[in-house]
Amino acid sequence: MAALTPDLFFDAAICIQLREERALSVTFSSGGISIRFPTTRRLAEYLGVPHYYVLPVFGQMEEEGLITRAERVGISTTPTGTRKFVEIVGAKYRSEAIAILGEPIFLEIERKVRGMQDPQPPAGKR
Repeated sequence: MAALTPDLFFDAAICIQLREERALSVTFSSGGISIRFPTTRRLAEYLGVPHYYVLPVFGQMEEEGLITRAERVGISTTPTGTRKFVEIVGAKYRSEAIAILGEPIFLEIERKVRGMQDPQPPAGKR
């Protein structure tokens, strides 16, 4: 089994959304762009590991400022996480993203993400 890392989770989330669900939930707001992540259970199922194996990695991702988790709402990327997500998609899954979003929308998301500022690191991470 491959090591469970944030990079693996981003890649798995992208594969689930673009290749299996063929859908991507993107939220545009005054604070930037966020992308909805699959549930922890869905990621565990996709990776073939028990659910409790993925929880510490999600905690790490939250500490690193890549995602936010809200009870009964779900998991979404932060500006830093959105940048990472879009960079991976652009490098490895561009054609799948364009097939779902259309080229103009995908290019606009890339443009906006390049212009987004990273927030201050979480307390204790400076």
